[in-house]
Amino acid sequence: MAYLTRTPSSAGNRKTFTISAWLKPNVPGSGAISMFSAWSADNVAGHFVWRIKADGTIGWSRWSDDSYSTRKLLDTNAWYHCVIAVDTTQSTAADRVKLYVNNEQITSFSVGPNYPAQNTDLPVNNTNSQTIGLNNYSSGGNDYKGYMSHFHLVDGTALTPSAFGSTDATTGEWKINTNPTVTYGTCGFFMFKDDNSANDDSGQSNNFSLSGTLPKSEDCPSNVFNTLNPLAVGSSAPTFSMGNNRVNGTAGAYQFSCGTIAVPLTGKWYWEVKANDNVNGSSTEYLIGAVLESRLQSSSNFAEFAADGISQYGSVGSGIAQNDIIGVSVDRTAATLKIYKNNSLIVTKSSLPAELIFPMVTVYGSVSADANFGNGYFGGTAISSAGTNASNLGIFEYDVIPSDATAICTKGLNE
Repeated sequence: MAYLTRTPSSAGNRKTFTISAWLKPNVPGSGAISMFSAWSADNVAGHFVWRIKADGTIGWSRWSDDSYSTRKLLDTNAWYHCVIAVDTTQSTAADRVKLYVNNEQITSFSVGPNYPAQNTDLPVNNTNSQTIGLNNYSSGGNDYKGYMSHFHLVDGTALTPSAFGSTDATTGEWKINTNPTVTYGTCGFFMFKDDNSANDDSGQSNNFSLSGTLPKSEDCPSNVFNTLNPLAVGSSAPTFSMGNNRVNGTAGAYQFSCGTIAVPLTGKWYWEVKANDNVNGSSTEYLIGAVLESRLQSSSNFAEFAADGISQYGSVGSGIAQNDIIGVSVDRTAATLKIYKNNSLIVTKSSLPAELIFPMVTVYGSVSADANFGNGYFGGTAISSAGTNASNLGIFEYDVIPSDATAICTKGLNE
């Protein structure tokens, strides 16, 4: 768990502010995840949190007063631009808190909405704890799971999303404005602009303190990388974490996961998976490789092409062990899929069918695996020695194979 905290030395505007962030959250999940909170006491006057519930609904809470959308943020591969604009000086209640997702205002709520009374002073921008990534009340909790980028707090102005993004004239897609022109005010800040530090990039020097470790990711609003998909699982689902790049086995059954983006029918592609545990055949096992789309459609969620750590039952017999890194290479021109263990070839599939395939990780028993689709991390640990990637898209442990292969990401797809 990682989060950022600061306690301002002087108060700003407690009635009017805007929070904007680009989010790739891990939902659905086992609990709510918090983007930002402010706390001075465990009551309505002393608590404010902006968060996403386990079912994907987004909203805000003032201790016992909850407000959550009917809309659900369930696309596990999407970056969402989320904005909450607050101005309690407004006479109309619905104008006091406005919630936006990808430039669309949320007007339908499954819970609430419970708007603060006119001219209410909130704990945001006050001289009490302000936290990114945690619901920082007396007991704490609801830590954020997923990615964040370009996180702004503007003290003193209620803004619309157009201050932070714009519509692409060609695609109609809502896209990020990486350098917005805003006045941050006394307590405002700009986090996660180009790095994963606790430093404020707004020029206000409103730096935070970091608890835990914040891994840096190549995955960002302008280049979306593949992850594992918690919505595409078998009858027994693994537990997902680390931005949906880690799966943990939790039961004595095969627990399947696959990528959010299919391997295209053209091009050359590469990804890696690290086995975090040893296997012993009958109780803990791995299947790492790729699965045909037809297998997903038929709910037969096992690997069509895989390296395995199944010493007792496997047909490949590659013997995956703890800390082994499995590289998967798909060359659509040559119609081949090759699997490498620690950079040594162990599986070759020739005459690859002209069918979409998905990266696949299946675990059995209490083992975990970390996928690296080009983020440069296995779990929260940076890779030890980056290989070369001719396309400069993604960071991998080993040289990509073939040398002109690329990561499965939106820029790679556009090439």
